[in-house]
Amino acid sequence: MNIEDARIYCLGKKNATEDFPFDETTLAFRVENRIFAIVDLENVKWFCVKCDADYAIELRDRYPQIVPAWHMNKRYWNQLDIAALDDALFCSLVDHSYDEVLKKLPKKVRVKYGR
Repeated sequence: MNIEDARIYCLGKKNATEDFPFDETTLAFRVENRIFAIVDLENVKWFCVKCDADYAIELRDRYPQIVPAWHMNKRYWNQLDIAALDDALFCSLVDHSYDEVLKKLPKKVRVKYGR
């Protein structure tokens, strides 16, 4: 997967937005103003997504293209080598990240997403 396809996929999630909250090269994807994915546009090889802590470890053990995210809470964030990772797996991990963020929202907000 390339960065533009990854961007399109992230923005295809319901109410997803993008912005540059940290600097002019770190692009964040959000839902309800909470980040579910991040990529540094100066190094688009690595794409960071949020993950359940136990699942994050399982993924790192299983796939060499998935490592703890640098500059993020390594318990909950993974870095994905999007060029080397299967597209279907990438999309499922973005979906998982999006769902992890939605799970933490207040119930009245989650209802808008069918959760």
